[in-house]
Formats: sequence, C-alpha cells, structure tokens
Amino acid sequence: MKLFFASFSGLLGALWTPLLWAAEAAKPETKVNMTAILMFFAFVAVTLGITYWAASRTKTTKDFYAAGGGITGFQNGLAIAGDYMSAASFLGISAMVFAKGYDGLIYSIGFLVGWPVILFLMAEQLRNLGRYTFADIVSFRLSRVPIRTLSALGTLCTVILYLIAQMVGAGQLIRTLFGLPYEYAVIIVGALMILYVAFGGMIATTWVQIIKAVLLLTGATFIALGALHHSGYNLEAFFRAAMEGVKASGLADHKKVVADNKDIFAPGGLVSDPISAISLGMALMFGTAGLPHILMRFFTVANAKEARKSVFYATGFIGYFYILTFIIGFGAVVLVAPNAQYVDMIKGTLQGGNNMAAIHMAHATGGDLFLGFISAVAFATILAVVSGLTLAGASAVSHDIYANAIRGGNVNEQTEMRISKGAALVIGIIAIFLGIQFEKQNVAFMVGLAFAIAASANFPILILSIYWKNLTTRGALIGGSLGLISTVVMVVLSKTVWVDVLGNKAPLFPYKDPAIFSMTLAFVGCWLFSKTDNSQQAARERALFDAQSVRCETGIGAAGASGH
Repeated sequence: MKLFFASFSGLLGALWTPLLWAAEAAKPETKVNMTAILMFFAFVAVTLGITYWAASRTKTTKDFYAAGGGITGFQNGLAIAGDYMSAASFLGISAMVFAKGYDGLIYSIGFLVGWPVILFLMAEQLRNLGRYTFADIVSFRLSRVPIRTLSALGTLCTVILYLIAQMVGAGQLIRTLFGLPYEYAVIIVGALMILYVAFGGMIATTWVQIIKAVLLLTGATFIALGALHHSGYNLEAFFRAAMEGVKASGLADHKKVVADNKDIFAPGGLVSDPISAISLGMALMFGTAGLPHILMRFFTVANAKEARKSVFYATGFIGYFYILTFIIGFGAVVLVAPNAQYVDMIKGTLQGGNNMAAIHMAHATGGDLFLGFISAVAFATILAVVSGLTLAGASAVSHDIYANAIRGGNVNEQTEMRISKGAALVIGIIAIFLGIQFEKQNVAFMVGLAFAIAASANFPILILSIYWKNLTTRGALIGGSLGLISTVVMVVLSKTVWVDVLGNKAPLFPYKDPAIFSMTLAFVGCWLFSKTDNSQQAARERALFDAQSVRCETGIGAAGASGH
C-alpha cells in the first residue's frame, strides 16, 4: 500500500505539472480546454481510488486474473463493452462514415457480428474449460508446453500491435485536445495503465472499463441526439441534410464525391472488390472471437450462465454504440463539414484530421463544456482498452509461459503474481517506447494486423480444440504458426506497409487484408497435419475429447463454477 501511495502521489504531481505548463505556455492560437483537463483529472482520481480499493482485495491469482470470479453478467457485459469500444471505434468509425459514407458501415457491422459467434459457440465453453486465459482451453487435451507457448506468442503479438496503435492514438489525441507534448501524453497513458494492472489487476481493470463504457455510451447518445435534433428527429430529413452537407462541404473527400457524381450513401467508396470486402469482414468478425483481452473476460464470472449473459448484454451495448457512430458520422457531414470553424476550406482538411470528426461534433452539439466531457471520455476510452490489453499480455507471460510452460504448473501463487506485475511493467515500458518511436508512422495498419493475427492464429486453434475431436498438438502448432506467419508476411508485402510505410512503388501482395488467405492456411494446416498424425500422443489427445465435451457442455469440474 505504501508503494501505491507513493506511486499515486508521484503520478498526480507528474500529471499536474505538464498539464498546467501546457495550459499556460500554449501558443495564443492553441485553445486549451480547461474543462477537459479538469474532467481528465476527475476520471484519473476516481480510477486511481478504485485501483487502491482493488489492490486491497487482490490477494490470489484468481483475484488478479479473473477478479475472483465475482463479477455479475451485467457488470461483465458492460466491462466487455468498455474493453471493446476503443478509440478506434469511437473516433475511427465515425470518421470513416464522415469521410467515406456508407462504406464505413463495414467496420461497424464487422466489429459487431463476431459477438453472435462468441455467444453461441464460445462463451459457455470458455467459462467451463478455462481458468484465466484462452490457452487454458487449447491446452486442455493438447500438449501443454508447445500449445501454451504458441498461444502466448499469438496473444503477445496481438497485444503489442494493438497497444502501439492505441498509444500513438492517445498521444496524438491528447496533444490535440490538451496542448500537451506528445511524449508526455504517451508516458501519462503508459504510467496509468501500469498502475491499474500492477496494483489492481482484473478488479481495477473491470471497474475502469465499466465507468468508461457508461461515460462513452452517455456521451455518444447525447451527440447522436444533438445531430438528429437538427433535423427534427426525422431520419429522412437527416439523411437528406447529409446529402446537402456533402455538396456544401469544404472537405476534399466530399468534393471528390461531388466531382465524380457519386452518392455518399452508395457502396464502393472504400472497398471496391469482393475479395477485399470478404477478407476485411472475416478479419473483423473472427478477429473479435480471437482477441485475448476479450476472451479473458469470460473467466471473471461465476459460471457459464453468467458468461452467456455477459455476451448478451455486451452485444446489446456494442450494437447500440455502433448505431450511434453511424449517426455521429453523418451528423458530422451535416454540422461539421460545411463549417469553416472545423474545416480548413482552402486545404480541404478537417482541423486535427478526420479522426476528430466526433470531437468536433461534440462541440457543434454541446459547446465547450460538452467538448471537454467528450475529450475526457476519449482519454478514458484509451485507458480502459490499454489496461485490458496489458493485463492480457501480462497473464500470457506469467500464467501461460512461466507458470505452465516453464514450471509445469508447479508454482507459488504469490510468485506468479509477482511475475505478472513485472510483465505488466515491462509491457507498459515497451508500449511507451514504441508509442514514442512510431509517432510519425502510419499505424492504422496495426489494428488491422492485430485483428488478422487474432483471426488467423488464435481463433482457428481455439474453435477446433473445442469442437473437432481429431485436432492434435502437431496440427494446432503447424496450423497456428502458418496463420501467424502468413498474416504478418502478407501485411508487410501489401500496399499498407510495402508502399505506404516502406516507400516502395508497388505492393508484392495485392490485397490490404489477408484474413481470407491466412485463415484458410491456418484451418487447412490444422486439418491436414492433424489427420495425418498417427502418433500415440495424437491417439491419447483424441481419446480425451469426450471428457472435454462433458465438461464443456455441463460445467462439471469447471474451476469455481456451479455448472448451469
């Protein structure tokens, strides 16, 4: 506790000094929103208080990894929504709809449709078979060391890539909103996420995510209602106003739509060929079902029934949120795009970039006070997501690699928790360092790559280990490795990295999203090398499937569970 108090006071001092400096030393043309800064401090103070409370209740590994299994289905549904609704969703999807129109919906739908897969095929099975990480399920009947190592590698790749994108987004967002130097912003986010995870574990992370979900849903609802109020809550009038907004817009993307005589409500502006559309949809849909920080949340509830409730509530909250982003995006076309206050009419660019469309909408609908609130909510959104990611990465290192792969399950709980807290510290430092290093880089591809890895390396071996009797360790290892390696190689050789980042003239791989190819390789690899595996070990693994199925469907023997 003394260490927490020292960290708490030191962090508040570290936060207060640069923010005051930013407010005082900002250039005259830079408007620092003091409301945002005050709300930012209020959120930090409340969440650090929660972390202190959680630290006093985190005594065992079950408390640290799974909040003691004491989270209700409704609470966990809100926490899952808070973990999943990232800044990329709030700012990115509304910006995509704002700039590209109808095609922005592919992201809303893609991010959402993975949840029925989790609800009907995975939630109950995850809770009944696992304890803390999705590697518990995959290694239930397969060889522990190689499978946990591969699962941990897939987890860490997904987590680090996702973290880099979040940290860069956090730095740029806070710099724009608070007038704070980029490096300070990244360090503040990194320091806070390390405190939440290292001291409070899953209990603190859960409540940070719940608070953030409530704030974000409230703020997004207000923006959407403000946008609809402009058209008298008449959807037909609202979309007609959006069409007129495109014609009056100063944005270069909208001018091109008008010049080409196209309709912003027609598909084809973002994804123009069927393979790319299917591949992107597969990455978003099945990547959701393979994200380690999302799967980890199903171990925080008491039993399979609560796990199903979690997904039911989460799906409702997330679906509602994506409807709001669609309205916010087109609302920005109506209220932001034609307004010289938000758009540089000469350059044809939005002030702060297209990702600021939702932030400008907050100002257009609620003035400076609401802008401050939404700015603080955007910051809370990033903090909640990076905390969940950091905890997932730390648990992969401590629980999967150290406790099970290296020590064979023979490890003291306190030692495992110390390893996990140390891993959280290391992951946080890596995230801060890479976030600063990637400041000038286009990191948009990293979120897509994280989802593609989750869809190609994590999801195939997870779903096959639950439902396919013939899956063997050899098949899972080769198939999962093929999915992981092919995803990274294809993304690097695509236009996203090969041309946009590395500066080459033409891509060596013609598609931006590789999931349709990498997932196929993963599933075929798992099937082929499992079917041709006639070893004694493979026979034992197949024989264990019936016992796994009983526990999977009934919950008998599940850790801390009471079945259905």
